[in-house]
Amino acid sequence: MVEASSLIPQRVCILGATGSIGTNTLDVLSRHPDRFEVFALSGASRVEELAAHCARWQPRFAVMPDDSVAARLRSLAKEGGWRTEVLSGAQALCEIAAHPEVDVVMGAIVGAAGLAPCLAAAQAGKRLLLANKEALVVGGALFMQAVKAGGATLLPIDSEHSAIFQCLPEDASTWAQRIDHIVLTASGGPFRERDPQTFKDITPEQACAHPNWVMGRKISVDSATMMNKALEVIEARWLFDLAPEQVRVVLHPQSIVHSMVVCRDRSVLAQLGTPDMRVPIAYGLSWPERIESGAEMLDFLSLKALTFEPADAQRYPGLQLAWQTLSAQPGSTCVLNAANEVAVEAFLNRRIRFDQIHQVNEAMLSRGLIETGMADTVDGLLALDARVRQAAAGAVATLAI
Repeated sequence: MVEASSLIPQRVCILGATGSIGTNTLDVLSRHPDRFEVFALSGASRVEELAAHCARWQPRFAVMPDDSVAARLRSLAKEGGWRTEVLSGAQALCEIAAHPEVDVVMGAIVGAAGLAPCLAAAQAGKRLLLANKEALVVGGALFMQAVKAGGATLLPIDSEHSAIFQCLPEDASTWAQRIDHIVLTASGGPFRERDPQTFKDITPEQACAHPNWVMGRKISVDSATMMNKALEVIEARWLFDLAPEQVRVVLHPQSIVHSMVVCRDRSVLAQLGTPDMRVPIAYGLSWPERIESGAEMLDFLSLKALTFEPADAQRYPGLQLAWQTLSAQPGSTCVLNAANEVAVEAFLNRRIRFDQIHQVNEAMLSRGLIETGMADTVDGLLALDARVRQAAAGAVATLAI
């Protein structure tokens, strides 16, 4: 094996550096300074946090969404004497993701906003670590075509998809011959045992208090509704080229078994570990090797019973929308994602109730917002996304808390 010290450092671009995935990525990188170099970082609104990352890592570029926040970061960069060039706007995100000097792109921007830069990275043939599930939920076939055409290496970072990937051989051409179906595990979130009749009283603080994982607010709410698992079903269909019915979900409250592959011979392959996102991040950074992640070792002697149970349709009505949209008109998964982003934001801002998130999602799917050909291009999908968001905002305004 080649010693790490003799390797040329891999230049890394982190899209979404101030979120939980971004900060965990930087933590893993800090453990391997001879192996990786931070080339570019992006953030949404946490200027001071991105500034701290820039001061620590001295990236070549930093990108903020608009000029106002970028100006603040430039001021901090000048005060600190950093070498970092501060850019702004959606096009700048695509430029750093596709930059010729970048080797690895961590796609960790939450929501549909991550589609364009992840697509740019795919088209440029990068090693793309995909934590932004919406890129595949929104883009689907279009995104996978770009990965193939660009010669990119696509590595899933969601713990469930990383688990499936780790259970499969490196040669993807053999997967179809091996897989009967896959099983994505889900913790069930904070309300797995709560009476659904009381869901109207759930607060944002309660929904964001995940029992096992430390995550951002949006994905924490998605975990509570199980919409995150619905999006992961859609993502898995594209990542592993499976029929929708080959993707199944089971509740596993302990979050130790991260997902499973059921083979044609009925063998079951599973990946286990402590619930720590640094494990899939480290695997994506080093694949096909493995490097230190910083996660705690799984201690089997201290484990309690590992349990599995079905997902209750009354408690998690949004989960079934995954298979419904995969079987519907192209673009339906884009509609579901956009509607859910608007609904979750409205809930977090206390404009709708927790139980009304699903109501908004269902309403948008039945609205007939998709025009023929919209799912065939990125511009068409982004136009559909904008149309759904406007309609969903209107629906939110009509709901009474």
